[in-house]
This record gives sequence, C-alpha cells and structure tokens, in this order.
Amino acid sequence: MNLCHYQDDIHALDAGYVRPLLAAIHLIVEDGRVAIVDTGTQTSLAPLRAALEALDLTAESVDYVILTHVHLDHAGGAGAMMRAFANARLVVHRRGAAHMIDPSRLIAGVTAVYGELEVSRLYGQILPVDEGRIIRATHGLTLDLAGRNLLCVDTPGHARHHLCLLDRKSRSIFTGDVFGLSYRELDTDGRQFIFPTTTPVQFDPEAMHASLDLLMTYQPEFVYLTHYGRVGDLPEKAARLHRLVDAHVSIARRERDAGADRHARVRAALSQLLLDEVERFGCRLPTTEVLGLFASDLELNAQGLAVWLDSQPSGG
Repeated sequence: MNLCHYQDDIHALDAGYVRPLLAAIHLIVEDGRVAIVDTGTQTSLAPLRAALEALDLTAESVDYVILTHVHLDHAGGAGAMMRAFANARLVVHRRGAAHMIDPSRLIAGVTAVYGELEVSRLYGQILPVDEGRIIRATHGLTLDLAGRNLLCVDTPGHARHHLCLLDRKSRSIFTGDVFGLSYRELDTDGRQFIFPTTTPVQFDPEAMHASLDLLMTYQPEFVYLTHYGRVGDLPEKAARLHRLVDAHVSIARRERDAGADRHARVRAALSQLLLDEVERFGCRLPTTEVLGLFASDLELNAQGLAVWLDSQPSGG
C-alpha cells in the first residue's frame, strides 16, 4: 500500500492501476468521516480498505464516493466500493449518473478501443450502482463532510461529465483530469512537470481553457490530480496548460489532411512536443523513460484530438 499524507487530513493512495504512481485515490478526512475522490478500478478496493484501517477508520466512516468523471480509470471501482461502503452516497456529474446506474455503454466503448480481454485485465468486473444512492452533482452543489464544505464545480473540456471538488478548508481543488497530468518521476529541483490530457471522446479545447480559468478564480494553493497527487505553483502551471492545449490543437489542425497517416503523424508530433517540454523544464530523465511513462497518454491524446478534429466543420 502506497499512502501519502498531506496537510489538512488529505491522503493520496496509489490505486495500483497499470503501474505505480499512475492513478491516485484521494481521501479527505474530517472528524472521523471520509470522502473518497475517484476510485481506480475494482482491484483498488483492497488497498483502500487497508488505507482506511491505517487511518483508524472503517468502511462505515465513508460518507461520499466522489467521481470527477466516469472514465474507467477514475470510476471503474465505483460499483464495488458502493457495495463495500454501505453508508456512502455516490457523487457524480449529472451527465455521468446514467453510466453508473447502467455501465454497459461505458464497457462497450472501452471494449471497442482495447478489446474484451484487455478490459477485463485492466478493470475487472464493472458493477452498477443503485440509483437511490446517487447524488447527481450540478455546479455549485455543496457537500457537508462533518461540517467541512466541499463544492462541486462543473469543469468540461476533458469530458462533458467532468467536475472538480473545491475544499475551502485546505484551499485546494481535486481536479481529476482537467488540470492535466503530473507524474512524480519528472519532478525536478522541487518543481512539478505538467501536461494536458485530451482523451477521447469529448475533448473540447475552448471548454478546457474556460475550466482552467474558472478554477484559478478560486485562488487555490494546491490542486490534487488523479494522475498524480498534489501540485502547487498553480498560476505558472495553468499558463503552461493553456499554451500546451493550444499546441495540441495546432498539431491536430496541421495534420488534418494527412489521410491514413494522420494518427501516426499526430502521435509523433505530440511525442516531440512532450520531449521538448521536458527538456525546457530541465528534467534529466532519459528520453526512453519519458516516452514510456507517457506512452498511453500520448496515444489517448492523439485519439482524442482525432475525434475533436472530425467533429469540426470542414475538418476544423
């Protein structure tokens, strides 16, 4: 069990998804009550039980399981956890609730990309959630965790069913994927690298820019990323994400007429963009290690850009 403790009783648990330090489950603890932010997959339940025990908490301590969005690396374990945590309510964006009640479309979509065997390996059995235990989150909804107020913020761009969670006590926001990726292996001189995620099928650059701007109006001290953990120096990171989202869009538009080679060309250009940013950042990891850490993300970013590009009038 890899459990990291932060200030204000916030904890990050490695979900054990694919590789170490790829996906975090965050726990917010207040006066013996717990809110869990994102779930990893079904196999994340055992380490989560161990984390609760390490914090002198029980399954009955969990009041909320909160999903930033319903992509399966964030929500695949929700059904299993709701069965394990009998007192909990599942909080999910109103646009994502139907997928938690009946996950068949989610399963079909990811199976179309990865194949049935790989989906089974990555996610295990994806269980439905009883509709009566779901809170459909809308912008401005406030959750009460033993007197600690957690504000739901509607943040499309990565997905239309994406929300962030503002914790005023810690001046922090749990941002799912809309504030990008920051893998701890790239930390350099106390600084954290950041890179956007444009995963299919609902990437929207204008909405992502607007969501980034909205999050910064709350003047957070830290954000907690599902991929991975706490980062600070947020004005600089937000500016970098704005620039890199535009760079992703420029790459897609440049290659829009590349025909059968388009995906490979976009992916190659994204790889080069990543390596250029890593060099600019001053990280000294070998190129092969950087590309290995981001291999899945680069592929998904290229796929998401393709879906976005094909949705634009006259190809964007």
